[in-house]
Amino acid sequence: MKSKVYFIATETAEEIESVENKLKILIKQSQLLAKKIPRNEVVAVKLHFGEEKNTGFVKPQYVKVILAAINSIPAKPFLTDSNTLYKGKRSNSKEHLQLAKEHGFSQDLMKVAVRIVDEAESDAIVEVDINEEFIKTAQIIKPIAQADALVGIAHFKGHLMTGFGGALKNIGMGAASRRGKMQQHASVSPIILKEKCSGCADCIVVCPVTAISLKKGKATIRGEKCIGCARCINACGNSSIDIPWEQGAKEISQKMAEYAKAALMNKKSKCVFFNFAIKITKECDCIACGDPAECPDLGIFVSSDPVAIDKACVDLVNKKVGRDLFRELHPKRDWSVQLLHAEKIGIGTLDYELIKV
Repeated sequence: MKSKVYFIATETAEEIESVENKLKILIKQSQLLAKKIPRNEVVAVKLHFGEEKNTGFVKPQYVKVILAAINSIPAKPFLTDSNTLYKGKRSNSKEHLQLAKEHGFSQDLMKVAVRIVDEAESDAIVEVDINEEFIKTAQIIKPIAQADALVGIAHFKGHLMTGFGGALKNIGMGAASRRGKMQQHASVSPIILKEKCSGCADCIVVCPVTAISLKKGKATIRGEKCIGCARCINACGNSSIDIPWEQGAKEISQKMAEYAKAALMNKKSKCVFFNFAIKITKECDCIACGDPAECPDLGIFVSSDPVAIDKACVDLVNKKVGRDLFRELHPKRDWSVQLLHAEKIGIGTLDYELIKV
C-alpha cells in the first residue's frame, strides 16, 4: 500500500511570512497532525537547532507554526535534540540550549519547553531492545523514548556520510545518545590518501578527539580514537581524507535506520514527519557555515512515513535538477542504503503517492 506524502511548493528566497502561510495550508489540507497525534498526549518535536554559524537549519518561525497546530489538537509538545559527539556548543546541554536560544528556539519564543538532556544524569538514556542485524539494543535519549508521540522536523539536504539527511537521519542519529552515535559511527574511521596529503595539519586542528597526528610530514589517523564525525574530511583542502566505503562504511546508514526504528518504538502510529527542502545544501546543519544551496528550493513535505517522505524528496530534487544530485555531490556514498534498509526492517515503504497541495 502506498504511503501518502503531501507537498506544497515554495520559491527560492520566498518571504518567510509567505512560507508560513503555505505551511499552515499544508497542515490543514493533509490533516496528518490531527489524525496521528492523540489529544492530551506528550509530543516530542525533534529538530536540529543548527550548529553555530550555520544558516541552513529550519527557521524558528516555521517551527512555531507546527507547534501551534499541535497545541490546537490539543496535545502537549516540547522541542528536543541530542548532544553531539564532536566538541562544540552542541556537545553539552548547557551550551546547546544557549545556542538554540540564540537561533530563535527559546522557551519564551516557542511557548513550549526546550529539553536537551545532560547525559551525565543516571536516567537520561533509555535502552531500547530491537534485535536487528547491527543494533541489538539502542541508546535513545529519554525525552524521545518516553514521549507518547513524535513529530520530526528536518532540513532536507546532502550529507557527507549518508549521501543525504532527512526524516530518517533526524530521528536515527538525532535521537541517539552520544554512546549511540558512537555505536553508529564505529565502522567508519577515515583514511589518509598519502599521495594527496600536503601535511598542512588542517585536519589536526579540527579533530575533536586528537585522533590525528603528523608522521614524516603526512597526516595519520588513529582509528581506535576516531569518533567518525568527519570534520577532518570537510577541512581537508586537498581531498586527501576519505572513507573506505567498500570496507563497511555503508553500515552507518543501516545502523542509522535501525536507530530510527528504536526511536519510533511504541509510537510508530503516532508520528508525523516534516521535511523542509529549502536551501538544500551539500552538507548537514552540523557544518558551521552557511553552505550555498545546491539546487532551487522545492518546498515542504509532510507524511506519517519517514521512508516515503525521504524518497519523495530525493525524487523531486533529482527531477528538478535533471540528475542524481546527491550521488554527484557524494559519489562514494550510496544514498539509497538508508531507505532500502529502513523499508526492510519495517519502518516504512518506498512506494508513495505524492499529493500536491
